[in-house]
Amino acid sequence: LHVETLRRIDLHAEHEPHLLFQASTIGALLDGAYEGDVAFAELAEHGDMGLGTLNALDGEMIALDGRFFRADVDGRINEVDPEERTPFAVVVWFEPTVEFESAAPLDNDELLALLDKRMPAGATSCAVRVDGEFELVRARSVPRQEPPYRPLTEVVAEQHVFELREVGGTIVGFRFPDYAEGLEVSGYHLHFVTDDRSRGGHVL
Repeated sequence: LHVETLRRIDLHAEHEPHLLFQASTIGALLDGAYEGDVAFAELAEHGDMGLGTLNALDGEMIALDGRFFRADVDGRINEVDPEERTPFAVVVWFEPTVEFESAAPLDNDELLALLDKRMPAGATSCAVRVDGEFELVRARSVPRQEPPYRPLTEVVAEQHVFELREVGGTIVGFRFPDYAEGLEVSGYHLHFVTDDRSRGGHVL
């Protein structure tokens, strides 16, 4: 995991696969830094799949196939305006090096264990996309915040949790090592959107 910080003047759009672009850090978000300066139009120049949030922590963001979606506090989906801004987002040009199918039903722990097993040897970080039919996805979103912003741990205590049952959809996200904590969420960080782009959120 190689981390490079850049000034805005140094940023340029690169369609290089396996190069991750991130706005801000999870540590800043945890501290209540909910106002960003990266527009989604700019974010779209750096990746076509990923996750994050919107200014004022206004819902969960899912990036899939070059489109950006917002899951509101009740899990309803709408497309993000390109001029909207984000205080935290992670995107990548998704070109998988490992692809496989699983016919057997899997619960959450079994799915993550299978992903770990299929990960290339020596890989500490990866981008993940899972397309499938889901018996149950337990997800959450959070209400829009107003200044002065509270830390994320306090906001998450008021999260709205909902269950999406018998849906087709896509999980997108990343796995990062423990030593990336502070920059990123260590372990798996996953968001979900249904095939009809009507519901979604942060996967619990």
